[in-house]
Amino acid sequence: MSTSAHPSADAADAIRTGGTVTDRLVEANERYAADFTDPGMDARPVLNVAVVACMDARLDLHSALGLQLGDCHTIRNAGGVVTDDVIRSLTISQRALGTRSVMLVHHTGCGLESLTEDFRHELEDEVGQRPAWAVEAFRDVDQDVRQSMQRVRTSPFLLHKDDVRGFVFDVTTGLLREIHPA
Repeated sequence: MSTSAHPSADAADAIRTGGTVTDRLVEANERYAADFTDPGMDARPVLNVAVVACMDARLDLHSALGLQLGDCHTIRNAGGVVTDDVIRSLTISQRALGTRSVMLVHHTGCGLESLTEDFRHELEDEVGQRPAWAVEAFRDVDQDVRQSMQRVRTSPFLLHKDDVRGFVFDVTTGLLREIHPA
């Protein structure tokens, strides 16, 4: 699989021959499934950790964190922001599936740093309906990590808040930088 910002040769061939990128992904799954064996795991992560991260395609969390299949729950969204839905997922992760630690991973060069809440107004003008969700844009990634940590630590739904740590992943070096609460 390509790690560049350009489509792989397989993806380009699929598009040229009338297929779609989704067709290519389904074909890749068929090849994967041909050799697949059930790993015999349940949904409980082996390391009892949930990782909340940005959806940015440059973040290969499993490789960057040395994780294997089954090690963690991974919750991703634009910006890695702790929203109500992230709290929902963390609550299920902790209360039903045994996680105890939360790791938050934002990154340098995030697209949310170039957006504002005006994005919602533009959507409303275009489609005639304002989104119910906030963009959660930010200017200071360190401060946004602190805000996300605070949202986890103050949620009444989460049982385990003593091991909540936040980081910024540098997309040019691959290194994590820990952010400490204010």
